[in-house]
Amino acid sequence: MSRSNRTSVQLVKVSADRDDQRLDNFLAARLKGLPRSALYRMIRTGQVRINGGRCKPSTRLCEGDEVRIPPARIREQGKRVVSDQVCSQIRDVVLFKNNDFLVLNKPSGMAVHAGSGHPWGLIDVVRKLHPGEYCELAHRLDRETSGCLVLARNGKTLKHLTGLFRAGRVQKFYLCLLDGDMKEPMVEVDAPLQKVQAGAEQKIEVNAEGKPALTRFRRLQAYAGCTYAQAELLTGRTHQIRVHARHIGMPLAGETRYSSKESVQQWRKKGLQRVFLHAQRLSFQTSLGEEVEFNAPLPQNLKAVLDRLED
Repeated sequence: MSRSNRTSVQLVKVSADRDDQRLDNFLAARLKGLPRSALYRMIRTGQVRINGGRCKPSTRLCEGDEVRIPPARIREQGKRVVSDQVCSQIRDVVLFKNNDFLVLNKPSGMAVHAGSGHPWGLIDVVRKLHPGEYCELAHRLDRETSGCLVLARNGKTLKHLTGLFRAGRVQKFYLCLLDGDMKEPMVEVDAPLQKVQAGAEQKIEVNAEGKPALTRFRRLQAYAGCTYAQAELLTGRTHQIRVHARHIGMPLAGETRYSSKESVQQWRKKGLQRVFLHAQRLSFQTSLGEEVEFNAPLPQNLKAVLDRLED
């Protein structure tokens, strides 16, 4: 059983191991049990302050900053909220682990953070597997997306990795199935993206006023009415591959937010129960200057869809 507990105002100095961390992730680590929606509302309404000034969820903290954290009613969850079965599942998908970082083959359907109806996120599972240890996400994957996910195991590595991702110095390749015929072997989509409010939910759309976004789609296999492709992310915007695929008239197979209901239903009949998007490969340079590369094999349920397309 869970119970609620109300915190008091806190003035917190940012320590060296949290230097360069995003504000929302910093707050989430201190206000465990608080839904992300409530956390963002606190920031948006000016209740959270950095050195006395207003801020955004994406604001990067610096060592020595003073963060004002307002009172919050948080729900204390028992440790049993993350089952042993889930812990075993994540333990089995570790691709690499050392003292600096951890690489997982994230399962589809698992959110990286708690919130929006999810009492726990993948980060909570990893922290349960490594009690008392430092562990933070270096980047994110959507709930439905499977594949390579990197987590930092100390503050120095987190700062290094987030810097690489922001600077576009991490090579990221995804496997996807486009609902349409891609005529050219390679299509480059250079189209800025902007967040818009669509009723109760937030969506991303191509807009000249948005942030730069660049994706390269490479055709791997042509099927009747669809294309198996590799998508290389040259930038890392929210829903970038999904929106760019729709922008060129070939939405991702199984995509529910940016494609038609008819398309989703047709793919369901073909056995695709999720969006066909998998973070296949990423490579980067470690803080010691070593070039590393990690690969996550295509999940069996997506392989089965491709096999049926061959019939």
